[in-house]
Amino acid sequence: MMVHPHTRFDLPEALNAGEPPEARGVSRDHVKLLVAEGSTVTHTRFDRIGDHLRPGDLLLVNTSTTLPAAVDSASYTVHFSTPLDDGTWVVELRDGGAPMFHGTAGVRVELPGGALTLLAPYQSSNRLWIAQPPVADVLGYLQQYGRPITYNYVGKRWPLASYQTVFARDPGSAEMPSAARPFSFELVSHLASQGVLIAPILLHCGVSSLESHEPPQPERYDVPAHTARLVNWVKANGGRVIAVGTTAVRAIESATTPDGTVAPAHGWTDLILGPDRPPYVVDGLITGWHAPEASHLLLLESVAGPAQVQRAYDAAVEHRYLWHEFGDSCLILR
Repeated sequence: MMVHPHTRFDLPEALNAGEPPEARGVSRDHVKLLVAEGSTVTHTRFDRIGDHLRPGDLLLVNTSTTLPAAVDSASYTVHFSTPLDDGTWVVELRDGGAPMFHGTAGVRVELPGGALTLLAPYQSSNRLWIAQPPVADVLGYLQQYGRPITYNYVGKRWPLASYQTVFARDPGSAEMPSAARPFSFELVSHLASQGVLIAPILLHCGVSSLESHEPPQPERYDVPAHTARLVNWVKANGGRVIAVGTTAVRAIESATTPDGTVAPAHGWTDLILGPDRPPYVVDGLITGWHAPEASHLLLLESVAGPAQVQRAYDAAVEHRYLWHEFGDSCLILR
C-alpha cells in the first residue's frame, strides 16, 4: 500500500524551472537556498551554504553520472532506466511526452541502430518494462543515439553537460542526481578549507516516478569502506552527516544498522524511508524541490518531520523558489 506524504501544497506552473540557471544568467552556485532548521526558515544563496555548516560536518555526495538515457524513434521515446543483472534493461515507453501504459510482451520497438523487445512488466508496474536492448553495449549505444531525459516543463533540449554534477564519475543514472547540481568546484574547495568533510557514495537513479506517485524502484548502490569508516568517525566525534540528495540518503541508510553503525555495502537497495523506517544516521539533507505527492516527500518527512517539511515548502512557494532539476535548493536539518 502506498503511503502518501503529509506535506501539501499547490505548485504554480510559473515555479517549474524550464532551463538551467546558467541560461537565466545565474551561476550554478548562485541559485536560491532555503535553510530549514527547527522552527526557523532562512533564505540565502547556495554559495553561502557554509554559513550553515560546521567544521567536522560530513557531506555525502553521489558520484553517479547522468546517461543520455532517452532514445527517440518514429513512434515513441524510450527511457532506459536501469540495467538488470542478466543484461536486460528496465525501460519506460513514452508517447508524446506521456508514459505509455498499454505495452505488450513480445512487441518490438524499432529504434535507430536496432530494435528493443518488451519482455515483461517490471515489478508489476504498468509503466515500466523489462526489455531486451538493441545491443549488448547499451552505454555505448546511448552515447551514440541518446539524449538526456526531459519532461514537459523543460522547454528545449540542453546538452548532457547541463545534467552533470561536479561529483559525477560513475556512469549509470537515467536522470541527474540533481541535489548536487548547485555545487561548483570553487564552493567545494571553500567548504573543504572551512573543515567540512566530503565523502563519495553511489546510487544510480532510475527514471523518476512523479507521474504516478509510485514508491521508488530498487536501485544499484555502493557505500565504499572509506566512506563507511568516515561516517562512523564523524558521528562518534559529534559531527553531522548531511546527505546531498534523496539518493545519498537511500544509499547510506541501506548500509546502516538501527544503532547507527555503517558498514561497507553494495548491490541493489529497495529501502523506502518513511513513517515506518526513519533514518538511523542522516542528520539532514541538501535537496531540490519535489512535486506535490512525490514519494520523495515521505523521505524528507522521515528526516525532519512533517511540520518542518511543510513549513519549508510553504515558504518556498511564497518566496517563489524554482522547482525540479534546474531549480533552487533546500538544506533541511533535523
